[in-house]
Amino acid sequence: MQSSRLLKKFFALMILVVFVMSVFSLGVMAEGEAADAAVEAVEEVVDTAAEDESTGAFYATFWALVPPIVAIGLALITKEVYSSLFIGILVGGLLATSFNPLGTVDAIVSDGLIAAVEGSAGIFIFLVILGVLVALINNTGASAAFGKWAQKHIKTRVGAQLATFALGVLIFIDDYFNCLTVGSVMMPVTDTHKVSRAKLSYLIDATAAPVCMIAPISSWAAAVASYVESDQYTGLELFIKAIPFNYYSLMTLLFVVLLIVMKVDFGPMARHERNAIENGDLYTTGVSTNKSNEELEVNDKGRVMDLVIPIIVLIVICVFALVYVGGILDGSDFITAFADTDATVGLPWGGLVALIVTIIYLLIRRVITFKEAMECIPKGFNAMVPAILILTFATALKNMTNLLGADVFIDGVMKNAAAGLTNFLPAVIFLVGCLLAFATGTSWGTFGILIPIVTVIFPADSPLLFIGISACLAGAVCGDHCSPISDTTIMSSAGARCDHINHVNTQIPYAVAVAAISFVGYVVGGLASNGWVGLIVAALCTVGFLCFIKYIYNKKKA
Repeated sequence: MQSSRLLKKFFALMILVVFVMSVFSLGVMAEGEAADAAVEAVEEVVDTAAEDESTGAFYATFWALVPPIVAIGLALITKEVYSSLFIGILVGGLLATSFNPLGTVDAIVSDGLIAAVEGSAGIFIFLVILGVLVALINNTGASAAFGKWAQKHIKTRVGAQLATFALGVLIFIDDYFNCLTVGSVMMPVTDTHKVSRAKLSYLIDATAAPVCMIAPISSWAAAVASYVESDQYTGLELFIKAIPFNYYSLMTLLFVVLLIVMKVDFGPMARHERNAIENGDLYTTGVSTNKSNEELEVNDKGRVMDLVIPIIVLIVICVFALVYVGGILDGSDFITAFADTDATVGLPWGGLVALIVTIIYLLIRRVITFKEAMECIPKGFNAMVPAILILTFATALKNMTNLLGADVFIDGVMKNAAAGLTNFLPAVIFLVGCLLAFATGTSWGTFGILIPIVTVIFPADSPLLFIGISACLAGAVCGDHCSPISDTTIMSSAGARCDHINHVNTQIPYAVAVAAISFVGYVVGGLASNGWVGLIVAALCTVGFLCFIKYIYNKKKA
């Protein structure tokens, strides 16, 4: 019942956003020559694309967003993610080929699935390596030892959740790395204190992308910098100046801390948390993605350092691998190397070296035999199969939206809106970023589309430039945070061994609440032409909202 109501609200929200965007576009089209020029430019792009044999009648139209909307809607209704994603891919293939049967199969296989595996091969390798590392640490008994240590030093549910949050903030290098590492390390602690897997997934997800998006040294900062085209600012300078106005990322971190400290939950998450506390059931509904490996190995030789040392080795080597791939040994400085790195190469590079070092270390410690170490390899692979399958299908779905020209469609909408809504543009950009990232499941793809548009809309000396850039980045993170087909959302489910749809259902109300608060901040900041004013308003709204929820919660208990 709750999921049904949530679904209705979700679709109503999407319809409202699309309607508002349409009204903006129609209104601006009547503004005069500036709007006419924008429309003609978009029509020229669409006409050119239509002449290309590789495009069809649905190219660069709203239909480009239909496949992910179908997949997301089916996933929320059926709670079955594999078939929902495949149907979305099928719809995308049909639209991209104008319902040509043979062309559809070719598009799905070649442009969708094969391209997805090719583009994500490095991340798949890194996932498997992390799965093997987790299996190794579990086999040594180090996870159980860490759980016992945590019982002595982290004595409350609040402490367990704050420790998870703190570790998520500290691992700001890359969101994939963050999701899987935090989940592996903190799961014994949160399980001990009866924190539901849905809540653990949310804590992981809420400190992965948002932290990476406000960290100057991260794979996300490097990606943003590569998309910026400005004569006055470098990409990294513009990214850093936009950090204070990234309301969604900042308010999400504040929101999480207040949720934990105030001991308040709402929506489907409240049911999961209540069930975990009262009945010791960490799942409530659905199943773990790796239920067969949930029990910690009993090995009296394992010590806490057998968990801590491999994690430290993994972090240090992966950081070095990222800057190595970026060219630090070729004379580039640290920041430039990060800007030029490729995480799909650096992470598996570092992960493989860290895995070998870890195996050697554990053999020297004699807490595991060589045969047992080799047996952990298929265990680790099996643990990550669900995440790899979902990530493959989700990436294939994104490829279908690319074939349908979603980026051209959004480009046209934004250029039309720019003519007469200057002070409201940060809020509009935020909404468009949310919608695009939610539908496509990619924040990088979203700000890759929007950043060049924003730098054209706002001149370098405009006080709204930094707010506009931050709105674009915040919208990308928000949509990515909510989307069931987002790779970060999938990684968070995998890291917490949580049923994926459970994670999505429990997280959306929290993400939408912060999104609404951020939207208010961008409206105020845009009207005042001062991002700091919007930040203060957003922070006050966040505190006020949770105080209100706490009041309602206490009133119901009374």
